[in-house]
Amino acid sequence: MSSAPNPHAAHDAGALVIIGAGLAGWTTAREFRKLDTSTPIVLVTSDSGDFYAKPTLSNACAQKRSADQLITTPAAKMAQTLNVTLRAHSQVRSIHTSAKSLAFNDADGATYTQPYAQLVLATGAHPIRVALQGDASADVQSINQLTDLAHFQHTLGAAPKTVLIMGAGLIGCEFANDLLLGGYRVHVVDPTERPLAALLPPAAGEQLRLALQALGVVWHFDATVEAVNRANGPQPLTVTLSDGEVVGADLVLSAIGLRADTALASAAGIACERGVVVDDQLQTSAPHVFALGDCAQYASAGARTLPYVMPIMNAARTLAATLAGTRTALVFPLMPVSIKTPALPTVVAAPHPAQAGGWVADALDVAAVQGGGVWRFIDPAGQQRGFVLTGGQTTRRMELAKATVL
Repeated sequence: MSSAPNPHAAHDAGALVIIGAGLAGWTTAREFRKLDTSTPIVLVTSDSGDFYAKPTLSNACAQKRSADQLITTPAAKMAQTLNVTLRAHSQVRSIHTSAKSLAFNDADGATYTQPYAQLVLATGAHPIRVALQGDASADVQSINQLTDLAHFQHTLGAAPKTVLIMGAGLIGCEFANDLLLGGYRVHVVDPTERPLAALLPPAAGEQLRLALQALGVVWHFDATVEAVNRANGPQPLTVTLSDGEVVGADLVLSAIGLRADTALASAAGIACERGVVVDDQLQTSAPHVFALGDCAQYASAGARTLPYVMPIMNAARTLAATLAGTRTALVFPLMPVSIKTPALPTVVAAPHPAQAGGWVADALDVAAVQGGGVWRFIDPAGQQRGFVLTGGQTTRRMELAKATVL
């Protein structure tokens, strides 16, 4: 491995350097370019840098779209349009905040040093993986980027398959719905009593359970996956659950959540908790270093991580202003999340986890899947702090948003 100047990167000490080419990284570059057309921008990413919408990963199978077909703008075009020096397939090894520089390896393994005037961490999050027993435990897959989806689709092949999904949260339910529409058989295993238990009131979760069950999901609640083994039966895998049940499957997909990627920040001595800790101006504990996206723990959100699209868009616009010289505090608006489960369209505006209060249903038949339902989270003072809409009631999104107090 060699150490040499990087002939392709902007070495100007005044460069804005962004680590990560997901929505957070590219949106920050785009918003900054609207305000500053001359400052060099260097974007370093471990992947190709191609731009795509990550939410499309969980509805590609039903639409019969390959991973490559999800790309909306190739990396080279993004870099040209935004006048960005792109260092694709490059792995950042360390950040030196006192020297205001970072070290990275390029695709050929050569090591380079890149100085920065300002640094943005947009390193995203990794799928949470749990230790499993069995001789096929290493074959369990997760989908968090295009290459993951490509591998998953290659494994599935063209013939009808049975997929067992670990996790009945937002991503697990979206993939379950997508795979069912794509013609696959689906089992979902979760330790709770119903889907989306952390987000939905019980009656809304029951609606979603019934809707996906009617589509073909086989639920396994109050259980976890303990072992995945190779088999010689109709399916190549046998999955042993904590309640003793054994399920045959062609493929196991883990969708039990994401964990912020804080490795680089932590190694550099930057404060991290559930994510990289940032203040209301997205400043980390290190001077000239900022963070946003799935890797960030936002002070503006009550010290929470927010792994959704709208928080990223709002944070990027705010951060761009600060990077361009106008320090701006981030204030998140109400950001309802649309869950991609066509079997039961669902919109959630979740209250802060520490918010006192409870869910109250409107006077609707909350057991009727087609009719949907309306739930409001009401605090002790009688104010609405969040809401959930299902089925046909999702058209009332704006109405409920206006009635919600942040």
